[in-house]
Amino acid sequence: MKNDLINKPAAAGLLACLLTVLPACDNILETIPTDRISSEVYWQNEEDALYASNAIYRYLDGIEIIRFDGMTDILHANIQFSDWAAIERGEYDSNMEYIQTLWTQYYKGIRAVNYFLENVDRIEASDLRNLTVLGAEVRTIRAYLYIQLVMLFGDIPLVTTSMESVQEGKEAHRNPASEIWSFVDKELTETAATLPVKAASTGRIAKGAAFALKARANLYQGNWREAADAAKAVMELGEYSLHPSYEKLFLYENENNREVILDKQFLKDSYSNNLFALLAPFSQKQQGPVYVPTKNIFDAYEENDPRLSYSIYLPGAILPNGDTYDPTPGSGTQDEIANTYLATSLGYNIKKYINPEDLANPGNCGVNIILVRYAEVLLTYAEAMIEENKIDASVLSAINQVRRREDVMAPEITAGLSQSDMRGIIRRERLVELAFEGLRLFDCRRWRTAETLFSGRVEGMTYQAGDGSWKTIRIEGFVKIFDPGKHYLFPIPQKEMDLNPFFTQNPKW
Repeated sequence: MKNDLINKPAAAGLLACLLTVLPACDNILETIPTDRISSEVYWQNEEDALYASNAIYRYLDGIEIIRFDGMTDILHANIQFSDWAAIERGEYDSNMEYIQTLWTQYYKGIRAVNYFLENVDRIEASDLRNLTVLGAEVRTIRAYLYIQLVMLFGDIPLVTTSMESVQEGKEAHRNPASEIWSFVDKELTETAATLPVKAASTGRIAKGAAFALKARANLYQGNWREAADAAKAVMELGEYSLHPSYEKLFLYENENNREVILDKQFLKDSYSNNLFALLAPFSQKQQGPVYVPTKNIFDAYEENDPRLSYSIYLPGAILPNGDTYDPTPGSGTQDEIANTYLATSLGYNIKKYINPEDLANPGNCGVNIILVRYAEVLLTYAEAMIEENKIDASVLSAINQVRRREDVMAPEITAGLSQSDMRGIIRRERLVELAFEGLRLFDCRRWRTAETLFSGRVEGMTYQAGDGSWKTIRIEGFVKIFDPGKHYLFPIPQKEMDLNPFFTQNPKW
């Protein structure tokens, strides 16, 4: 079965409502007690706990991860008057709906986990092992949500109970980021010790996911030894390996392969996403892609690196409908730049995750979205060791495993390079290997390179004009702006500030 987390009885949907419906108020930290209802209909047996945990999996990020890359140097919002373009220009503030939505959705997920943990003990079971594992699964999800929140907002409330009064929400404080990181590390250490090496069913969280998130969290903090150790723990499990084909890694036919450590599972007609509608070229669905790749990501690939054509539609590529992609000005195709304001503005389109099976119904996609994969773990291990200046054979092996995938076969990185050279290599490798997977924003924030990389003019493909000259597509009058004193963190949503007198705003917002 493709997905054991979705195709469940209607009771799971009811519980999802019980866990997420909030009162008519604006502050996500304000809640109403739901135990009076749920105790009558839920928490009676292990099946209830299973369905409750399934509902929590839905709080994992899905196609939303594309929006994080859309705020960086590798993607551009295709419609210049959209909110996403405003973020690129630095023209957003604490009142932007998207900022509030991020905060709200992550804290809804956290509250759902807290509610689960407070009620699962009601169940009387002869063998508590299954319940303990379910608890470890949802705690790992909560740790993931906290990693996202702290990277986006910095100091945030650390909430470990499902608050039962409005007053509790209004008295919440922003905990220092260091406390959030300590909590995340402790949680993932404990859940890694509890979770099985192999999940009981497809799509569920196993030990490797906890270790991999622990590695990511420590890498983000600059805890190099801890990051390397956690990544190595994943490597030593023996459960994961690189899929032989990067080109086909993100297709339906290869879902749930051994490279996938954590993903969000979808199912057509039941629990779908609209990724094809949002990202595929205009000619494939008569609507514009929300984001298009930039010249920056095109230039990042080494010569003859096939991951470029696997990840991005370039002129000459075959489209899902069988046509040849040609966005060149004057080509006369539907994808021609300036053919319509909905066609690509830069000449490129995202290819990763675009499946021909979704052509007929682009708003009803069932492709799973990968959140953590083994390639990232290898690169995390390598980066952490490089930053510790312990550049040994294991570091070269980790990088070269990624570069020498069967259908990539990029030149090997050899010994003898300086720490500075290796740092440049690993950062570029993370960029091209993990492009459009939602990690670029956080990488550049932690490297403190965003003010340089995320600012300036937006450029696209270079093409040969009719007169024989070479021209590069530029978005006239559009300038990306990243203020280093301000934009390394999002603002705390203004509604949260208005409702909670204990909240302080992030600098310069």
